[in-house]
Amino acid sequence: MSTYTCDTFCILEDTIKEVKKNLLNEHDLEKVSRIFKAISDPTRIKILFALKSHELCVCDISVILDMTQSAISHQLKVLKDVDLVRTRKEGKTRFYKLADEHVHTLFSQAFDHVNE
Repeated sequence: MSTYTCDTFCILEDTIKEVKKNLLNEHDLEKVSRIFKAISDPTRIKILFALKSHELCVCDISVILDMTQSAISHQLKVLKDVDLVRTRKEGKTRFYKLADEHVHTLFSQAFDHVNE
């Protein structure tokens, strides 16, 4: 018998109703899926970890990750499109930072999880 199947068939109707009631709606499900797709790339994870402690411009990030500014800019667009990073313009330079405390928490918890 597989470890992913029930040994006995027992439906917990109240539990099933409660869980179904609390499932994500399609719109929210798509948004969460897009976030996880965006953070599934190792380069974007590195960028987010770099932005965890400092606001940085593209040239700073390119030096930190030893990548071209063009490559970094492309990755930042993906992160910005799913609201994981925000920008601030100062003259001709755009500075990037994590969008909010939720993004910081998400990555802190992921780091804690892999180091348990």
